[in-house]
Amino acid sequence: MQVLSVTPEIFPLIKTGGLADVTGALPVALAAKGVTMRTLIPGFPVVMDAFKKKKAVYQYPLLQGGKASIHAVQIAGLDLFVLDAPHLFDRPGGPYGNASGADWPDNWRRFAALSQAGADIAGGAISGYLPDIVHAHDWQSAMTLAYMRYGKAVGTPSMMTVHNLAFQGQFGAGIFGELGLPAVAMALDGVEYYGGVGFLKAGLQAAWAITTVSPTYAQEIRSPEFGMGLDGLINMRSSDLYGIVNGIDTAIWDPETDKHLVSNYTAATLKARAPNRAAVEERFGLDRDDSPIVCVISRLTWQKGMDILATVIDGLVATGARLAMLGSGDAGLEGALLAAAARHRGRIGVVIGYDEGLSHTMQGGCDAIIIPSRFEPCGLTQLYGLRYGCVPVVARTGGLADTIIDANEAAMAAGVATGFQFAPNNGSAMLHAIRRLVDAYADPAAFETIQRQGMKADVSWDKSAEKYLELYRLLLSKRVA
Repeated sequence: MQVLSVTPEIFPLIKTGGLADVTGALPVALAAKGVTMRTLIPGFPVVMDAFKKKKAVYQYPLLQGGKASIHAVQIAGLDLFVLDAPHLFDRPGGPYGNASGADWPDNWRRFAALSQAGADIAGGAISGYLPDIVHAHDWQSAMTLAYMRYGKAVGTPSMMTVHNLAFQGQFGAGIFGELGLPAVAMALDGVEYYGGVGFLKAGLQAAWAITTVSPTYAQEIRSPEFGMGLDGLINMRSSDLYGIVNGIDTAIWDPETDKHLVSNYTAATLKARAPNRAAVEERFGLDRDDSPIVCVISRLTWQKGMDILATVIDGLVATGARLAMLGSGDAGLEGALLAAAARHRGRIGVVIGYDEGLSHTMQGGCDAIIIPSRFEPCGLTQLYGLRYGCVPVVARTGGLADTIIDANEAAMAAGVATGFQFAPNNGSAMLHAIRRLVDAYADPAAFETIQRQGMKADVSWDKSAEKYLELYRLLLSKRVA
């Protein structure tokens, strides 16, 4: 089975969040099941620099305002198609905006080009390659399915995976004339969305199947609260909606072999976590004592519930716990958290920014990780926490609800608890969960049982990849039918 994946990000080449981890790990997991997945990505500078031999397998004299070409390469064990369009992707800053964080005003053109290339490949543009299925990820590649619907690849099965419905790619109606779509596409059942053009909406409309990255999130987005204006369309497509929880790359995230850790360990050797704990204390300027270290590794945004955490941070310190925070985002939240660290020297440490190696050290040395997201399609940090014995404390939403077993009395008695859930998602409920964590930590045997149970959880891609394979087979059967 040949699957073409279209995505703006893929680990280890270009990453801003969990999307890249998924699109980087899924091809590897599917390969073990007989699926060949090739991934189309934009030719950002970091991507183009990763391979030297540049021989195009397809040329565009003109693609959204300039010359472009597609290269077939293998990098880091991944089979890639790279869209080299310097006028669109050869820019400083991040993949979506400049160095100051402002979105590029022509993002619609950049990702329309990516999507056009995806649809062209699906239609047989590259000699010797024709995918059986096209799998698009998030709004940046969603228009692939619209171009397929109105082009040569209309009969090719397609899947749209929503990693975060909050980011939809909405643009004014004035861009439609430059998209290269027929006039009929600018309609309610096409790409039109509230009078403009909706990239994600177009993908949801055209996809043969829609997936989200957890079963609970698949149900949540059918409601106005989580549907972000698309709940009507999603409910209309509910028979084609599936939730498949993400996995993680257990070769990269393995406490027994992780080179980022000061000390490696297993579920049987939890005491070997101590040097990692000392490294966290040193890096974040925390007091060295026997109280639990709770960490946060997150974007500092409203979605992630960081404002809620900021309002109860003094209460968290009052429970006796220490806090280590790594992240960046909203300037006001950054300031509030830094101010809290100044008020509680030795009890709170904050590092603004992102550091992949430090995030591994924190998972390997902290006792718990707080994830208070208002909505969380899947979440990966709680899966890393399970793998590393860093007990997750999570809001009961989306993939967090699907992957963590709350340490209530029954679960503790049965020895199956893996973390702590709280609801509703407010400060008092969060503090109550943290107090439960601190109480559990005071009983070393009980706490280690929670750690070991989490470390036993299957957080690999194996089961999830099998579910994607089942869905691919279902779509192929519809094509044959």
